[in-house]
Amino acid sequence: MIADILTGAIRSGTSVMLASQGELVSERAGVINLGTEGSMLCGALGGFAVTVWSGNPWLGTVAGGLCGLLISLIHAFLVISCGANQLATGLTIMFFGMGVTAFFGKGFVSQQIVGFNPVPIPLLSDIPYLGKILFNHDPLTYLSMLLVPMLWYLIFRTRLGIILRAAGEREEVLFASGINPRLVRYLAVLAGGFLAGIGGAQLSIAYTHSWVENMVAGRGVVAVALVIFASWKPVQAMLGAYLFGAAQALQLTVQQQGLAISPYFLFMVPYVLTLVALLIVERRKQSQTPEALGKVLAGSG
Repeated sequence: MIADILTGAIRSGTSVMLASQGELVSERAGVINLGTEGSMLCGALGGFAVTVWSGNPWLGTVAGGLCGLLISLIHAFLVISCGANQLATGLTIMFFGMGVTAFFGKGFVSQQIVGFNPVPIPLLSDIPYLGKILFNHDPLTYLSMLLVPMLWYLIFRTRLGIILRAAGEREEVLFASGINPRLVRYLAVLAGGFLAGIGGAQLSIAYTHSWVENMVAGRGVVAVALVIFASWKPVQAMLGAYLFGAAQALQLTVQQQGLAISPYFLFMVPYVLTLVALLIVERRKQSQTPEALGKVLAGSG
């Protein structure tokens, strides 16, 4: 049972983890994007639709990422170029994504696809317990695991990472170096939207192999919250996403066991667990908030 829950934690948490890594990049540059939910929804529908039309889930994955990027481009333009309030714009983008996908997704509800299936890694998948938990997943899940250390190295060990963090801390440093902080923020928001779109595509073409209206069900909002939980660090964000996935896997396992627990209570467990985790760490995270982002959260954005 424990192995099933841990395996489900990774499978269910991957979409949230991808979105949280994208949001982390955006927030490191000083832009918070509550529209991550909308990017995930558009990525889920775009990825599913292209997979239906082409029969190729890899094309669907790219399409999902591009759909998420296009939605985030609207947010970037309104916030960075027009100076709109980041929180209000993000909420608007989220509801826009819900409406657009509900309208265009009606014809895909009953469609069937040949998406990504778990691919056991030879030898490693035969390791007792660990093999099932870590080495028997779909290709997008494996790629997401590789993304985290790569992103950590990019942010904390490269010049590009210094530029990204400077955009979220002291933009005058970038001006002095002849770099436009607005361009850096644009690229960061677009990268965040692309990863959120891939997260949505993973949900529809690898995890569920289906499309239903509003299937993201708050995962994008949770991804934004997990970035704070993780102190804007990739590895902690990954662990937070898997914690959310574990709560969802526990919910499904309890239902399969037939225990007499209200399904409504089980449905809210992952979200309550996320809120509790945020409350526990909230005090010590304040000092680690990127300076530009702190101004937005304080109400001066």
